[in-house]
Amino acid sequence: MLRGDLSDEALRRYVEERVMTTTVEKAVAWGRSNSLWPLSFGLACCAIEQMHVVASRVDIARFGFEAFRASPRQADLIIIAGRVSIKMAPVIRRLWDQMLEPKWAISMGACCSSMGVFNNYALVPSDKFMPIDVHVPGCPPRPEALAHGILKLRDKIQGHPPDGWRERYEAVGTEELLPETDMDSAAINVFQPGDTAGA
Repeated sequence: MLRGDLSDEALRRYVEERVMTTTVEKAVAWGRSNSLWPLSFGLACCAIEQMHVVASRVDIARFGFEAFRASPRQADLIIIAGRVSIKMAPVIRRLWDQMLEPKWAISMGACCSSMGVFNNYALVPSDKFMPIDVHVPGCPPRPEALAHGILKLRDKIQGHPPDGWRERYEAVGTEELLPETDMDSAAINVFQPGDTAGA
């Protein structure tokens, strides 16, 4: 080829098959989404299922996510796996605040997503005190479900998340807004103005 072996059409086809162009933002997002470092953190029974994702059956090392870190300063993904009590919520929030940007959060299981079977005064859903990127349903969710949630997070980081159910079923605008509440309250599970929890 260096001697001019390829002519016009063959040279154009050769270049199209071997050259890929992209933007810096897409390349950085691709790198971030394929090298997540989760925090070694678990609260209850979901944490056992979380531990299983690094075992040979699921093996999230295939995707570059197996490096569970012991320090929030080294992690960029927190998987909240288990029941979150009102007393534990500030501790989790402190861990979240200590993580360096960019960072992401997965809420694993029914207890930390909607309080599940333990729906009482002592528990709080995780999205009431910190931003959650992906919810993994189940009680407890299987390790394959968590792996699926991590792959959904990877798609979100790369900039092409799948449509939510409101978009799929053309239900945007059907949300019920909760009434405004007293913002001076110290309760951690108070709904914020404009919150669409349960909608």
